Amino acid sequence: MDSASLRLYAHPFSSYCQKALIALYENDTPFDYRTLEDKNANAELAALWPLKRFPVLVDNGRTLPEASIIIEHLALAHPGPVKLIPATPEDALEVRLMDRFFDNYISTPQQKIVFDSIRPAESRDAYGANEARTMLDAAYRWLDQRLADGREWAAGAQFSMADCAAAPALFYADWTHAIAPAFAQVHAYRRRLLARPSFARAVDEARPFRAYFPLGAPDRD
Repeated sequence: MDSASLRLYAHPFSSYCQKALIALYENDTPFDYRTLEDKNANAELAALWPLKRFPVLVDNGRTLPEASIIIEHLALAHPGPVKLIPATPEDALEVRLMDRFFDNYISTPQQKIVFDSIRPAESRDAYGANEARTMLDAAYRWLDQRLADGREWAAGAQFSMADCAAAPALFYADWTHAIAPAFAQVHAYRRRLLARPSFARAVDEARPFRAYFPLGAPDRD
């Protein structure tokens, strides 16, 4: 397939969009970036995917929602020099495990806190937000122990789909519910992710939208 046929509907400030963008940037995969700042792109997205969630990738007429599915598709249909899904089944399983960990136990509670903060005061769920903070602390602790074996990246020595998920997840989670100083392995890993050129590019593209962050974007990163 021709990589030039790819069209991505995404917003630069979205964590899940950044996850897909990192995969594209890792392999310099050409694509048409339909940023959802454009009203026409929003209308196109609604026609393609009635749930209107992003990112969405279109490849030669095939519509692919969900960042993990997009990355899996890229690995199959548009492989590049950076193998984000390992060929060995056991290694691939570890990547998928860590991918789900970052989506479910870092991104999900982080977003719960953010979404709760933008509700009207009378509709906020303090109990649920506190549960999310407890979940994040447990996830940080588990990840810190996981990284203590000396692995450079989430699933081992090689950068993978798991790191595409980890980068925006930990980036925003630390803004929302700070990673405790005791979790030195997590802080070091987050710094490695921020230094990765593909993620650094995504972060820079999102800088103009930091005022959107309802909890206030910190003067760092």
